[in-house]
Amino acid sequence: MAGKEGGDRRYKGVRRRSWGKWVTEVRVPGTRERLWLGSYSTPEAAAVAYDTAVFYLKGPSSAGGLNFPGRLSPAAWAGLSPRSIQQVACDMGMALDAELVSLMPSEDDAEAVARREQEYSASIMHVRGDALDISVDDMEIYL
Repeated sequence: MAGKEGGDRRYKGVRRRSWGKWVTEVRVPGTRERLWLGSYSTPEAAAVAYDTAVFYLKGPSSAGGLNFPGRLSPAAWAGLSPRSIQQVACDMGMALDAELVSLMPSEDDAEAVARREQEYSASIMHVRGDALDISVDDMEIYL
């Protein structure tokens, strides 16, 4: 994370479009090719997509320069093609984005808003945490 600008968290490899979406792409090492990793509603989802792509492209040695270095396991690294890496990164980002968006508070009754804000904050803390937490459904990505 590079700091704050305009009240928004800044993550490596993530930028915000003027209409509010968060986008990310990554360059394939040793080439001029760029992999578009998608457009997301939350910066954390875009950062996870970026981290996933960088990790798979550069290997476990890149873990120190990631936004969430503890989120990916060195055992998960494998020599995938750039297109396969693009798909895995997009899937990871979209899954987190869907989870976080569903927890974002909307304009309902005050109790429901408070509960969703608490769940959203807990989910963000989980993403930023150092532990790897992979569901059974996510394991197919690594196999």
